[in-house]
Amino acid sequence: MPITTMLIKDEIFARMDELSPAERKVARTLLASYPSAGLASAAALARSAGTSAPTVLRLLSRLGIGSYPEFQQKLREEVSNQINAPVRRSEAVRRLDEDDLLGHAIARRAGLVADLAGSVPPSEFERAVRLLVDKPRHVLVTGGYFSRYIAMLLAAQLDEVIPGVDFVDQPVGRQIGKLLSLGNRSVVIIMDFRRYEESAASAAEAARARGAAVVVITDQGLSPAAEHADVVLPVKVAGIPFDAMVGLLALTEALVEAVLDGADERGLSRMKDWETSVRIQRAERTD
Repeated sequence: MPITTMLIKDEIFARMDELSPAERKVARTLLASYPSAGLASAAALARSAGTSAPTVLRLLSRLGIGSYPEFQQKLREEVSNQINAPVRRSEAVRRLDEDDLLGHAIARRAGLVADLAGSVPPSEFERAVRLLVDKPRHVLVTGGYFSRYIAMLLAAQLDEVIPGVDFVDQPVGRQIGKLLSLGNRSVVIIMDFRRYEESAASAAEAARARGAAVVVITDQGLSPAAEHADVVLPVKVAGIPFDAMVGLLALTEALVEAVLDGADERGLSRMKDWETSVRIQRAERTD
């Protein structure tokens, strides 16, 4: 399919499900550092993606681009057009008074949620959902220094929808046994964001070695764990003073919702079992 007026990154984004695993690595590298990754040499792009130069050229051929120089020329034209275009973000978010701190904070975070549609390829999201709906024997969920709290939430909610879900705090530490029990019908979900943690990459590599499917949820810089992933879901996390987790939380809730929808009656039945079996003492207000 030849590229017309569509940006190259949008073309790649839309066709992720058509790519081979090696081509997806190149695509993820391009999307993570667009367009700068493509302005380097084909060999440098291949090294960054952990693939080969022929794989880069196969991806371009799939996109209807005849050569690497042609690809780079198209990128340079895109950059030139964007420099001369109005700032589109200002059209989407109304201007707030400089002293409206809360308004600014809300607008930035609302933007991160809205940006999910442009950072997470639908085909990758759907692939993650299929892995979880297809009756996995075991699902392990783990996270990093801050993201572990969202990982705990994801594990708790998934556990009410599908069986065999565990949150693991130290997958290559004292809970290594959970990792060693994985097999080819297992799924591991790893959250790892910038200032990436060595344990995330180690866990992803070990899980793949044992035949498990690996889903990595990371920022657009891509965690090293992504090198061992079957599915990568990149989320924008730019925040002040810390990385903002609102996009990650929205993606987590969307994932659980999609798994419930895919599990259909199985998921609803498990949720009903939870509701009738679990007893939670709740405080009641008295007048």
